[in-house]
Amino acid sequence: MIVTLTANPSLDRTVTLAEALRVGEVQSAVAVREDAGGKGINVTRVLTGSGVISTAVLPLDADDPFASVLRSARVPVVAVPLPGTARANLTLTDHDGVTTKVNLPGVTRSDADAATLIAATVQASAGARWLVLAGSLPPGLPDDFYVDVITAVRATGPEAPRIAVDTSGAALRAVVERGAPDLIKPNDEELVELAGVPLDPALPLAEAVRAVASQLVPERVGAAFVTLGGDGAVLVTADGAWFGTPPPTRVRSTVGAGDSSLAGFLLADVAGAAPDERVRSGIRYGSAAAALPGTQAPTPDDLLPGDVPVSPLAP
Repeated sequence: MIVTLTANPSLDRTVTLAEALRVGEVQSAVAVREDAGGKGINVTRVLTGSGVISTAVLPLDADDPFASVLRSARVPVVAVPLPGTARANLTLTDHDGVTTKVNLPGVTRSDADAATLIAATVQASAGARWLVLAGSLPPGLPDDFYVDVITAVRATGPEAPRIAVDTSGAALRAVVERGAPDLIKPNDEELVELAGVPLDPALPLAEAVRAVASQLVPERVGAAFVTLGGDGAVLVTADGAWFGTPPPTRVRSTVGAGDSSLAGFLLADVAGAAPDERVRSGIRYGSAAAALPGTQAPTPDDLLPGDVPVSPLAP
């Protein structure tokens, strides 16, 4: 079982435009869809659609209309009864897959709300293989909230799950400084911000990413799975580094592609796959998500044909 925590869930509204976005003008939409969103929820949707048991922990008011969206999407949840309604995120995408996203801040949470979320996550994580802490933090929660979650979960003993973190900014810095996660999944921009050093322009992208990630792995992070959009992904562990490139992909929406990449990586991990296959699976699921409209969760039937070459990177 894999448990995910989404502290700041969202109703994702995706509007598809016939043409490229023209700022300041009136345009017509050709389609609109709504999906249950939030990074942890997205990961759970992919995992369950691929046959792995997963549960999404999230704050959910009994009167929040978001509950019906979750039911429609058949997302297994642990609903933590906290007041407020899920935020709504707006995505504008055109026929070329160019995406413009507007994310609202979400409900302001109290210290008591934080304690309730942590307690529910600890309980839900009993017996799990992985706990995924994913997404932004709502207003009111401290930057080190995920560190507090990790501490509480690991205090349960040696059977505590491994911890994967997919966030950014101050929350990611706090986790890396004090949380010792087993896995982080930044993109290349988030990695640069986290490490505080730029990628070396004299190196190929994958090698430059490996060089920066190696400053964090394994001293502060067990492993880093760094997604590079259309350029693929790099995995850096204590034992080595691997780089993979995606199959040909007609991009329809990049929203949720990184979440699907993480889910694909974890699917291979729980199946006991080698590092190169974890990278390959992560890229396949991320590419499949990018080829779908909105924030749809890809299933094995959605995986794109074509090779996903993965090769080791020299130290």
